[in-house]
Amino acid sequence: MIALGRLGVDLYPLRTGVPLAEVDTFGKFLGGSPANVAVAAARLGRRTALVSRTGDDPFGDYLRAELERFGVDARWVAPVPDLPTPLTFCEIFPPDDFPLHFYRRPQAPDLRITADSLDLDAIGAARVLWTTGTGLSAEPSRAATLAALAHRRRTAHTVLDLDWRPMLWEEAERPRARAHYADALALATVAVGNLAECEQATGHRAPDAAADALLAAGVTLAVVKQGPDGVLAAHRDGTRVTVPPVPVEVVNGLGAGDAFGGALCHGLLDGRPLEWTVRYANAAGALVAGRLACSSAMPRADEIDALLGGAR
Repeated sequence: MIALGRLGVDLYPLRTGVPLAEVDTFGKFLGGSPANVAVAAARLGRRTALVSRTGDDPFGDYLRAELERFGVDARWVAPVPDLPTPLTFCEIFPPDDFPLHFYRRPQAPDLRITADSLDLDAIGAARVLWTTGTGLSAEPSRAATLAALAHRRRTAHTVLDLDWRPMLWEEAERPRARAHYADALALATVAVGNLAECEQATGHRAPDAAADALLAAGVTLAVVKQGPDGVLAAHRDGTRVTVPPVPVEVVNGLGAGDAFGGALCHGLLDGRPLEWTVRYANAAGALVAGRLACSSAMPRADEIDALLGGAR
C-alpha cells in the first residue's frame, strides 16, 4: 500500500476539556491523514509506504523516524529546504467538538510533491494507492495526485479519500474544488468520505444520493460515513450495505477516520465481503475515538477482533 499526501506534527493537549489558551502540556505525535492511514494499515500487518514532504528541520527528522518506527517505508518522504514542517494543534471537548488549528504557511511541504518526482513503477505496482482531496488543493500537488491516479489505469484498489478541509484551500481555489474532485473520481476505484465531504464533491448530502453520485462519477465502491448513523457502502455490482456504529466513549474523534481507512484497506486487500470490511473498519475507528492520540493509537488486529466480539 502506498499513501500520498499530508504529513505533519500533531501537538495535542494531554488534558481534555481545556481551551487551547489554557493548555500547558502537549503531546507530540506524527500526524496527517494519509500518514495515519498508512500507520493504521501497518498496525494490521500490511506493508505500507508514504509519499510526502517535510521541512528540512528537526520536526521533519522526527516524522521520518516515527514513520519507520511504525513500520511505514519513508523512502519517498523528502525534506523541502525553504518550508517549515507543518504543525497542527487541536482542542479536545468530548464527545464531538475537536477544533483543529493548522500551521501550514506559506505552503505545506506536502503540497510541493511534483508529478516528475513520483516513482510511478512503485505506484502502479502497489495493491492500494491512497490519495486525498487535500492533495488536490494546490499545485504542484494536484498534478502529482492526478498523475498517480492516472498511472494506475483504474487498477483496484485506487482510493480517493475526499478529505474536504476548506481551511487548507486558498479562497480563490475553493469554488473550483468540485471540478478537481470530478477529475480525481474519474480515475479512482474507491471513494471514501463523510456527509459534508460527499456534499462538497458531488452536491448530494443524503447518503444514498451521495453514493449514487460517486458511483456515477466513476468509482466502483463508494463509502459514505454518516457519524452516529453508521456507514453506507455501495458497490457498482449492486451490493449496498449499511452498518451501525460501534458504541464507544469518545475521547478524541480526530483519528477515527484514519483508522477506518487503514482497516478498510486491510479488508479490501483480504478480499473480504463488503459488510465484513465496513464493520471491521468501523470497529477500528471506534477504538481510536476512545483514545487521546491518532497515529500511536491505531489498533492491532486482536483489539479490533475483541471489540467486534464484544459487540456481537
